[in-house]
Amino acid sequence: MTPVQGVDQAFWYILGFSTLLLFGITAVMIYFVIRYRRSKNPVASDIRGNYFLEIVWTIIPTLIALSMFYVGWTSYIGLRTVPENAIEIDVAGQMFSWLFVYENDKETENELVVPLGEAIKLNVTSLDVLHSLYIPAFRIKIDAVKGMETYVWFSADKIGEYDIQCTEYCGTGHSAMLAKLRIVPESEYLKWLEEE
Repeated sequence: MTPVQGVDQAFWYILGFSTLLLFGITAVMIYFVIRYRRSKNPVASDIRGNYFLEIVWTIIPTLIALSMFYVGWTSYIGLRTVPENAIEIDVAGQMFSWLFVYENDKETENELVVPLGEAIKLNVTSLDVLHSLYIPAFRIKIDAVKGMETYVWFSADKIGEYDIQCTEYCGTGHSAMLAKLRIVPESEYLKWLEEE
């Protein structure tokens, strides 16, 4: 499972349960408002001491919350488990651009070019203030902190051009801190990598 699939699966799972609970609770609330209105039920019922009911409404939400945690955790593990053959690229955030350094020491600014069909590991840091690398199409976001190196990875599985953004306010030029990810066929990538 790719990180995109894992994040999407967690999102839809949690959204599905939340929607189900919203409609379920709303329906029960409407039923109770009609069924137990004052004109039909002038003396309120006392349900204290119903241990079965108390156990049910404790266990069911606990199981739902644990299942959401499990789905989210497996998604997170997918984001942190990098395939062994991943291409590594160093990424540095600076006011107000992204620098990408490849294995052959080729350096680009605000343009990340990668080959189709490969796992890409981005080793991320900052040269000055706090930044946050975000590639929405691949559901990856990681903070870039000066003096600390972290990583994120994605599977370059579709040719195209995608946005890269900084999602941490880093100064007056923050809104202009945009870059592009280009996924190209491997032959084009190898040719580009050797260009000066």
